[in-house]
Amino acid sequence: MASLNAVAVRPAVGSAARPGGPAASTRGGWEGAALRLLEFVAYPALAGCALILLCLGVVTWLPAMAAAAHALQRWRADGRARPFLGTLGLFGHYWHRLWRHALLSTVVVAVLGANVVFLATHPGVPAGALFALQIGLILVLVPYHLALAVTAARDPDGEPGRWRRDAVLFAFAVPGRGLALLAAVVAVPVLTAPLALGPPLLGLTLPLLFGLRLADRSAGRGSAGGRARRVRDAHQHGGSREEGDR
Repeated sequence: MASLNAVAVRPAVGSAARPGGPAASTRGGWEGAALRLLEFVAYPALAGCALILLCLGVVTWLPAMAAAAHALQRWRADGRARPFLGTLGLFGHYWHRLWRHALLSTVVVAVLGANVVFLATHPGVPAGALFALQIGLILVLVPYHLALAVTAARDPDGEPGRWRRDAVLFAFAVPGRGLALLAAVVAVPVLTAPLALGPPLLGLTLPLLFGLRLADRSAGRGSAGGRARRVRDAHQHGGSREEGDR
């Protein structure tokens, strides 16, 4: 499994961190900008095409999302422009680890959807309260599963339990991050609606890219904070030694 996490576990930095990778950055001016724009649309669309094919199995949607996120992370990190084949090739790895979670989540979403349809046709305060509760649970599950796909893509050889814990922390530990992930899932289909097949092809892959970007920023802040703490501790230990010498 070493080849799986050779790229995905480290945050993308420098020119390779930008969608389009190093190949697009070799051209300057408007040509480079046009190539990056085309790649930003084409590669997520290719990953989205593979994602649609994999989701035909119904309960396969969560491993498919993780595989697409991993393929997109490879593209971001070192410019490996194989999002379609990469998503298909990585699906088996994530299916073996996430099929139970995907099955349970599918059942939960189906039950919540049925409850929403049933409660929407029954007026009254109790029905309204239960309806609001179902909607709230759905709004929580959306950023959680997006975060789960992102954390699994960045740590492909990790354990599913660790993925789940990291997903909860990633989506909800920082105020506003879960809301940002939810907003991306809602806004992307609307913004891509003028494009032919834009919502089905880009409706999940662009939010996955957004989540990967947020994860990179979070990891960068964590690394900077760790370095600052180490420097502060070193100064404190140095001051203690000087006082002891005196």
